[in-house]
Amino acid sequence: MKLYYAPGTCSLSPHIVLRELDLPFDLVRVDNHGKRTADGDDFLAINPKGYVAALATDDGHVLTEGPAISQYLADLRPDAGLVPPAGSWARSQLHEWLNFISAEIHGGFGPLFHRDLPEAARAWWQARLEKRLDYVAAALHERQALVRNRYGVADIYLYAVLRWAPRLGVDLARWPALTAFQRRIEPRPAVQAALAAEAQD
Repeated sequence: MKLYYAPGTCSLSPHIVLRELDLPFDLVRVDNHGKRTADGDDFLAINPKGYVAALATDDGHVLTEGPAISQYLADLRPDAGLVPPAGSWARSQLHEWLNFISAEIHGGFGPLFHRDLPEAARAWWQARLEKRLDYVAAALHERQALVRNRYGVADIYLYAVLRWAPRLGVDLARWPALTAFQRRIEPRPAVQAALAAEAQD
């Protein structure tokens, strides 16, 4: 398999999942601006959407969208427990969390990346995001993980997007449950290996 990624993006999430599962894969860096891979390929020919992550399987298929990739990978090794069984209530809860993180947290950070965003608009988007972070922090106040109180792909995705907070001016110290969550996940060997691989590439 090949994981197409760019440092500092949400592709960190399936990257961590691959390492948690100890699956063999090649890591291929993508220039998000030029839409070329590190080995010179046209990334738009791989993923016409033009953004990471993308996973190329050994049988020639390409899957995009980080939450879909992470679930696909976790289902390859169900014994690892990163996703609940298909068809279970907990699996539906996982879908609920992945959709919420994607639309409201990942999507909520999106406008803040634009440096030319007018200050009033930035304040509006940040206030909206902070309400969503209130919700997540409340959910994590008395539990260690989002689904089944067991570390899994939703936690990995949330961890990846919360890493954007400091550079976008969102101080997570306001939510002790979120900073504690980040501190629990950060030392995991798979997380450290993914961060190191992306930092040195």
